[in-house]
Amino acid sequence: MTYPTTDTSTETYRSQGHRRAARARRWVIAGASVVTLGLIAWPVMSYYEIPPFTDKGESVSYGPSGDGKSGDKAGKPADSKTLMPTGPAADFKNEKTMSDGTHVSVVKITGPKSNFTGKVWVWAPKEYSDPKFAKSGFPVLIALPGGPGHDGNYWSVGAFGKDKVSLEGSVSDWYQQGKSKPFLLAMPILNPGPDTNGIYWDGSDIPGQPKMGTWLTEDVPDLMKQNFRTLKSRDGWAFMGSSTGGFVGLKSVLQKPDKFKAVIASGPDIVPDSPLWRGHEKEQRENNPEVLAKQLIDRKGPDVYLAFQYGTKENKKMISDVQKFIATYGNKGPVHTNLNVIENGTHNGETYLRGMGDGSIQWISEHLEGPTPSS
Repeated sequence: MTYPTTDTSTETYRSQGHRRAARARRWVIAGASVVTLGLIAWPVMSYYEIPPFTDKGESVSYGPSGDGKSGDKAGKPADSKTLMPTGPAADFKNEKTMSDGTHVSVVKITGPKSNFTGKVWVWAPKEYSDPKFAKSGFPVLIALPGGPGHDGNYWSVGAFGKDKVSLEGSVSDWYQQGKSKPFLLAMPILNPGPDTNGIYWDGSDIPGQPKMGTWLTEDVPDLMKQNFRTLKSRDGWAFMGSSTGGFVGLKSVLQKPDKFKAVIASGPDIVPDSPLWRGHEKEQRENNPEVLAKQLIDRKGPDVYLAFQYGTKENKKMISDVQKFIATYGNKGPVHTNLNVIENGTHNGETYLRGMGDGSIQWISEHLEGPTPSS
């Protein structure tokens, strides 16, 4: 009887090969599972800002500053209108990375002129890094929130409406559409504390209170000049704001027309009405847009451009106050006004961004300077 022979070494080799293949399949399956879970988890981990799924908090540089700390001096400007960064360089930390790779970043500073300590969020459009604008100054838009505005600025990271539009993304879109200048954005703290018990500060230097007017019109612009290529003249400086922030922007332009040329005031108060003004009527008048507009008309300039906007579903008294201001002071001498009524609009950022895109941003941009290509 003949028995079949068995090659033990061959069988062992085959068995080992099967085991290796099985292990490889298990590793592939495990690896694929990890990748799949990672892809699922990434948006969640990123949303909740869990490292390493977020770059929030990382240092952000916007190019060389005048102090040379970045390893390179700011260099020579493209034209006589441009102010190169003067330094010192601020320690900006990333707050949000936009889809185009630009960064909203934040820094906490103590204003040398106001002695107020607060945060400022900043953003530079992608054009700021374009080689053809490498030595050119950019206009600055100081964006102010409504109340309370003491622990944040909703324009800095806000996504408004069902389409989740942001101020930063809107500025980029408007520039591409030919409606807007490519603004640098400065988005500072508005109030030194919560507006509880009817207390708020009107973005002003109220005697005995933090100097919020100086903070917003001196320290914040100085921060931008220290770290960015800006424009020397008021032709490159404007405000925008909503509600209380609209009042502050309006008041600041009328109060310091040598420094700022334009404002978009959305759903604004028209007069200062903080209870902290009690006993300080003289200083209150010095921060009243009605008084300031009349004084500007009487001295015949310089020209300012005030773009008002409100929604048709907003507070009737505010609407009436804006209409009265425009009828009394608008388009008389150096006070130029424009009104954008936003159909079905309410008192919120979505309404005001829509209104800006429908005309307000283009109106002020027509009266402001933009960067000059340097190559």
